[in-house]
Amino acid sequence: MSNAIETSGLRYRAGKSFEIRDVSLHVPEGAVYGFLGPNGAGKTTTMRLLLGLLRQDAGDITLLGHPMPQGYVEALAKVGYVPERPHLYPTFTIGESIAYHAAFFATWDEAHARDLAARFELPGDRKVAALSKGETGKLMMLLALAQRPRLLALDEPTDGLDPVVRRDVLEALLDYVSSSGATVFISSHLVHELERICDWIGVMDRGRLIAELPMEEFRAGIKRLRVVPGARGSDAWKSAPFAVLARHEGDARGEQWLVRGWKPEMAAAVEAQGVSVREVMDLDLEEGFVELLRSFRAPAGEPSNGAR
Repeated sequence: MSNAIETSGLRYRAGKSFEIRDVSLHVPEGAVYGFLGPNGAGKTTTMRLLLGLLRQDAGDITLLGHPMPQGYVEALAKVGYVPERPHLYPTFTIGESIAYHAAFFATWDEAHARDLAARFELPGDRKVAALSKGETGKLMMLLALAQRPRLLALDEPTDGLDPVVRRDVLEALLDYVSSSGATVFISSHLVHELERICDWIGVMDRGRLIAELPMEEFRAGIKRLRVVPGARGSDAWKSAPFAVLARHEGDARGEQWLVRGWKPEMAAAVEAQGVSVREVMDLDLEEGFVELLRSFRAPAGEPSNGAR
């Protein structure tokens, strides 16, 4: 499988106190890749590096087969970008904004732009300065989609939008991906939203990529176990055949372990060490995301205590 985005050893220092450190991303062609992380994790900085808007201090970036930033002209002609902050001229009308944007892209699809404007209820004579946040978000997505890109790089594209507008924007995005096979690299803090649309995820924290895996593998491998350690099983988590991300304080029903890399056949190996596995519970993406961050920030060699 080839990658639409690939980085190796990516480093960039932003000021005195923050650094992107050794980030190696692999975004498969045709994937909808959710780029997760708390505020300040480095998601926007990483996206700007990928698009050649910042120059890395070290490491390699390949975007749609082109080295970056050297090949930015060829690469960006095939990228639809929705930045975290709108880059529209407030004195333009919607129609003028569309015409201005269209002039830069040989692949611009005027018919698709008209269809999206009607679908999003964006009148051509409305001034950009008079648009609501939701209307601005829809216009930004229109401009990205109508250029018929091979890659969509979306930085918090639905942040602050009401649920109806978010639904309209995401439906238009998914319709385009379904018809074109385009790759989507989408950053968002709305974790539950990404769970519905993504087939790959990457998790950033403190300038590092701490996890990257297919969504199905994430769902299948990260679990919450309710266990009852016997007299000889109190330290069994240390030699378990999976990673124990967090241990929750026990009660009458036993302890809870948050684990990564779980497979059903591992229950026998754990029970052989004196631990009875009573229940295996699925986690949603948001729960797993939070626990990954907790485990990354825990002292080396120790799971987070996860007490609640």
